[in-house]
Amino acid sequence: MVRIRLRRTGLRGQPSYRIVVADKESPRDGRFLEILGDYNPRTEPATMNVKEDRVYDWMSKGAQPSESVAQLFKTAGVFDRFERFKTGEKVETLLEEAEKARAASVVNPKTRR
Repeated sequence: MVRIRLRRTGLRGQPSYRIVVADKESPRDGRFLEILGDYNPRTEPATMNVKEDRVYDWMSKGAQPSESVAQLFKTAGVFDRFERFKTGEKVETLLEEAEKARAASVVNPKTRR
């Protein structure tokens, strides 16, 4: 089974994550199929950059998000847009909406200690 999950990067005590597609049996920081984005919980608010068109592609092929990634996708609105994608809405309009939402969020680039 293929999962969409987090892969830890960063220094000790300073985590940041990549959102990757990997086989369920591979280790957390082991082999993966594709990088779909990144997540930094240390900024205020936490930042997440996702290639949503690739997420839609993998999820339509049957990839299941892990619990933590599912929670991140819900807060970012990816799940809502994926449901609209399944009903037949064009990918371009969904990606434009996601880009507007990302631009509207105010993020302080400094990380917390």
